[in-house]
Amino acid sequence: MAGRRKGRRAPKPEERQRDAERTRRALLDAALIEFAAKGLAGARVSEIADRAGVNRQLISYYFDGKDGLYRALVEHWLAREEEFGAAELPFDELVARYVEDSVEERELHRLFVRESLEDAAPAGQGRVGISEADVADLRRRQRDGEIADDLDPAFLLLALQGTVSAGITFPDDVRRLTGLDPATREFAERYAEQVRRIVRHLMSANDGSG
Repeated sequence: MAGRRKGRRAPKPEERQRDAERTRRALLDAALIEFAAKGLAGARVSEIADRAGVNRQLISYYFDGKDGLYRALVEHWLAREEEFGAAELPFDELVARYVEDSVEERELHRLFVRESLEDAAPAGQGRVGISEADVADLRRRQRDGEIADDLDPAFLLLALQGTVSAGITFPDDVRRLTGLDPATREFAERYAEQVRRIVRHLMSANDGSG
């Protein structure tokens, strides 16, 4: 019939897939900001949905609720850590990469610092900090002569964990003492190089060259 409006075209499967991916990404980005600022307990589903610009029901649809969003962020971190944190890297380079990632994925690292400050992992989520496997790997490196014999691997990792997160936990000190913005690539590069040098001193203590 002349003049009849054409019906709306149904989206193709690939278009629906792209829309779903965009929605998931928007929710993860929004959840990251909310969790980093308020923690898992303090963040609200409605605020995450509003920030993402989507209906709050989509959080349950795509992630099975707020806890699922948090798990997805943890999984993202674990996959990212596996990419840049290869066990065969020299120890100084490994620590420096964590420093660089703390700037590149600043909100994600803020989230994990907040989790640590709350002194309890969210129920059922697991921890993302230092693990027994990390300590075991450092003991291996110690046996291989990569770090000094008189260092306790567990305490060393605790100290380095604090070192890596300094740009997040002490942003004002960073700006005041170095004149750098702790969220910038310049800070990441300069601080990572200094951390490399510090770790090399720890590594060289065995051969008397430190």
